[in-house]
Amino acid sequence: MAQEILAIIDYGMGNLHSVAKAFARLNNEAGSQYEIVVTSDPAVIRQATKAVLPGVGAFGDCMANLADYGLIDCIKEVAGRGTPFFGICLGLQLLFDGSEEAPGVAGLGILPGKVCKIIAPGLKIPHMGWNSLELRTASQLFTGLPPAPYVYFVHSYHAIPEDAGVVTAVTDYGGAVTAAVGCGNVQAVQFHPEKSSAAGLTILANFLVR
Repeated sequence: MAQEILAIIDYGMGNLHSVAKAFARLNNEAGSQYEIVVTSDPAVIRQATKAVLPGVGAFGDCMANLADYGLIDCIKEVAGRGTPFFGICLGLQLLFDGSEEAPGVAGLGILPGKVCKIIAPGLKIPHMGWNSLELRTASQLFTGLPPAPYVYFVHSYHAIPEDAGVVTAVTDYGGAVTAAVGCGNVQAVQFHPEKSSAAGLTILANFLVR
């Protein structure tokens, strides 16, 4: 029987090494159920059992790279047909229609809504460091987490979905800031689970087995 594939999407931007290393560690602990593949090949991504979209950098640059790599239609297809799909940091923001960071640049449009600059008077932007989560709705990603788990953030923008019901967690940074979203097979977090110690590894492990 062929081994299942977890595809980490490579479009020239993103914290690929740390994400792949964290998933590989968890996969080994779970008995190596998946072949962990870092790839920019649409054919491999379409065949994958699960897909991960990391992201570090600017919204407009990331969307330009996704277009250059020929990955936009592929990602929409994979997410749209029910493949478990996980966005990380900017990988969450790219799921939406657009961002104030890059006016006029269309996002993937998988989740309706826009990405807006964090407004936090008296606090530093970017929001950088450890902060606790307020879990809003049930999500398998959060199974086994303690109340108000601490995770690691680095961002200046956050998503504002048209449907507030897709927000699965927020963090307090001068007000409620979107920390995680989920709609069916598509789940995403604004923080970096690969840098978030035990809580982050629990989230990645939950995606691996969901």
